[in-house]
Amino acid sequence: MTQPIIIQWSISSFFGWGVYGLNLALHWAGDPAIEPVCVSPIDAGQIDIDPLRQRAILPFLIRSLQFQAQISRHTNGTATANAPLLLALGNGFCGSPAVHNVVLEGQPTIGVVFFEEALDAEAVRRGKQLSLIITGSTWNERVLRAYGFERVQTILQGIDPTHFHPAPKLGVMRDRFLIFSGGKAELRKGQDIVMAAFKIFAKRHPEATLVTAWHSPWPHLARSLDQTGLAAPVVFDKDGKLDVAAWAGANDIAPEQVIDLGNVPNVSMPPILREMDAAVFTNRSEGGTNLVAMECMACGTPVILSRNTGHLDLIKDDNCYPLDDQRAVENRWNSVGDVACWGESQVEEVVERFEQIFADREAARKRGLRAARMMQAMTWAETARQMKDAVLTATKDAVREAA
Repeated sequence: MTQPIIIQWSISSFFGWGVYGLNLALHWAGDPAIEPVCVSPIDAGQIDIDPLRQRAILPFLIRSLQFQAQISRHTNGTATANAPLLLALGNGFCGSPAVHNVVLEGQPTIGVVFFEEALDAEAVRRGKQLSLIITGSTWNERVLRAYGFERVQTILQGIDPTHFHPAPKLGVMRDRFLIFSGGKAELRKGQDIVMAAFKIFAKRHPEATLVTAWHSPWPHLARSLDQTGLAAPVVFDKDGKLDVAAWAGANDIAPEQVIDLGNVPNVSMPPILREMDAAVFTNRSEGGTNLVAMECMACGTPVILSRNTGHLDLIKDDNCYPLDDQRAVENRWNSVGDVACWGESQVEEVVERFEQIFADREAARKRGLRAARMMQAMTWAETARQMKDAVLTATKDAVREAA
């Protein structure tokens, strides 16, 4: 018998949760044992994939819209579905309602969580009501166990190896030293540290160019970067969006040393990443492994990673350039029990890592290829397989407990 599985978060080619849901849908599309549906709003303009993949998920999209029409009779109310439900959770263990503002319960309801803030008593209570919690990093799992959670399982995000893999560079800017930085602009992602470090490095190396993918549907979060004073205040354009070029200029970085990519669909990122000489992630906290960092590593790009939280799942034997000097972040969550939480990377160490890669490109290339080999085992296909097994097991357990 085919098992329906409900996904309660939006699918998209432009942001992390969306890419996660889209890849689950793609890898579950041809599985005769399960029948996934999405109960969050679906925007066709957010799905940028090739025609074959579009054909593959078409039945999923049709089923999802049909199911969403069925639950519309519960608009602004509650409903229970006779199927397991994967509920996206963030800080505070709060999820968003399904389409039509329906609070939907599954049989069972399974939380899928990426969180970076301390949990209060109410969040712990909400979390412990769930049949299972699937975390995006071993750090998140360790934190939950420190809070007394027992039904927890880690399933790491993946990469699409058909897109993200080493390949020849086109060499479109061979006269530049290209440094990529990606992730939505906010204090947690640490773009202020990147800007401060690049300012120093760029003065030493006129060919240095910072290539950014910092835009998100939540541009206001960038204001949090002003808290540290490491960089000049963030600049916004007339539409309220982050103005990367103007912000770089305010930090005394030459206009020709910054390239703002804007919003790029996930499928278009690999050829860009392969042109990069380095990628840098000074994130102060990651509930997951950091999908953008994984994709850079999969392409063989030498990656600089802060040694904290979810990044710890990626840092292995000489596969990246870790930022080891992690200090307490002022007024932030720094530990729970014996588990370290937020970490502050040091500008000087970031500059040192830039210089290390700049000085020895061959060593950096080899380190990048080691990371790429590791990433070939961390695929969305493997994520989907583990998620399917976890959902089916939790569903059987719930049926047995109810009997």
